[in-house]
Amino acid sequence: MEIARRLQGIGEYYFSKKLREIDNLNQQGKNIVNLGIGSPDLPPHPEVIKTLQEEAEKTNVHGYQNYKGSPVLRQAFADWYQRWYGVRLDPDTEILPLIGSKEGIMHICMTYLNEGDAALVPNPGYPTYRSNVAIAGGVCMDYELKEENNYQPDLAAIEANDLSCVKLMFVNYPQMPTGQQASPEVMKALIAFAKKHHILLVHDNPYSFILNDHPSSILAIEGAKEVAVELNSLSKSHNMAGWRVGVLCGAADRINEVLRFKSNMDSGMFLPLQLAAATALSLGQDWHDEVNAVYRARREKVYELLNLLGCTYSKEQVGLFMWAAIPAGYKDGYELADAVLYNADVFITPGGIFGAAGNGYIRISLCGSIERFDTAITRISAQIGKIRNEKSEMSGTNGQS
Repeated sequence: MEIARRLQGIGEYYFSKKLREIDNLNQQGKNIVNLGIGSPDLPPHPEVIKTLQEEAEKTNVHGYQNYKGSPVLRQAFADWYQRWYGVRLDPDTEILPLIGSKEGIMHICMTYLNEGDAALVPNPGYPTYRSNVAIAGGVCMDYELKEENNYQPDLAAIEANDLSCVKLMFVNYPQMPTGQQASPEVMKALIAFAKKHHILLVHDNPYSFILNDHPSSILAIEGAKEVAVELNSLSKSHNMAGWRVGVLCGAADRINEVLRFKSNMDSGMFLPLQLAAATALSLGQDWHDEVNAVYRARREKVYELLNLLGCTYSKEQVGLFMWAAIPAGYKDGYELADAVLYNADVFITPGGIFGAAGNGYIRISLCGSIERFDTAITRISAQIGKIRNEKSEMSGTNGQS
């Protein structure tokens, strides 16, 4: 049986393959310290779990749910956007709850892309943008984000290309994997660009509350709803990654268009889970301060680890990761990541999985206890000689080639 042509060129997700390798190493007794995956290890607020428990005990909540989500959850999202982002949304027409925002990327691609249509995707950027565009039959058109430009889009360089087939542009600030933010001026320029070229902007916004004092939404910019939709998620902001609660926000026409596809794919979330998510959305500043205090302490440990490896990085990053340039001598981040994995039993993410522009970088997740980071630092310190010897050997090889 041949697989569908839409999957040609679509490989297994990097982390899926790497985690199998790590499992094999652990079976050999390695006990790998995993600093690669951005899955929050902290629990949701106790009131969120309490709501789920109490609602799930009821006898009348176990049936199919509204395709547009519970009115309670949609109103909670509307209140959340008004409170934190200063964005007014109609809960009946401008909000579509999702089973995690990742599915929303696919819904959008399937809703708007015909075969041969193009989408602008950031490089480096979240790999799911690229794979979902391809699965939908579209063509990816990279726009490179450069460190010297603070990872902001160079719209003039993008406009030098033929944009006649471009229907979508994915943007993501705070940016993953680089942790950089976009100013209101950048967002305004993106909206003007989208209007000029009749492109739908898809802003992916799951990291705005992590180590960030000023959460923002592209929908707060005047005229944004004319050309932009926004994906958001409770995975990172409320430690609910496994709960799969996300949202798509935008003009009523865009919501209805995406709903035409989504309603043929699923039947809505378990109602008690939606009501628990509404409880999460009602949490105040104390919750975010508590979560960020933990991540701030962990980030100090990551600085220590990156210094040990000789990496360079910006302390202006926000979000759930640290992005760092590799030291001289390594061909790319894959070589450094493998040197650390096979010598020190610590897994870090090579930047190249996020696109060719990330080849000279690594990414480290903040999702791990202080004890886990201390263990990683101890292991790398003990093996730094081997790691550096490998660097010297690779540097010599590179010099001969």
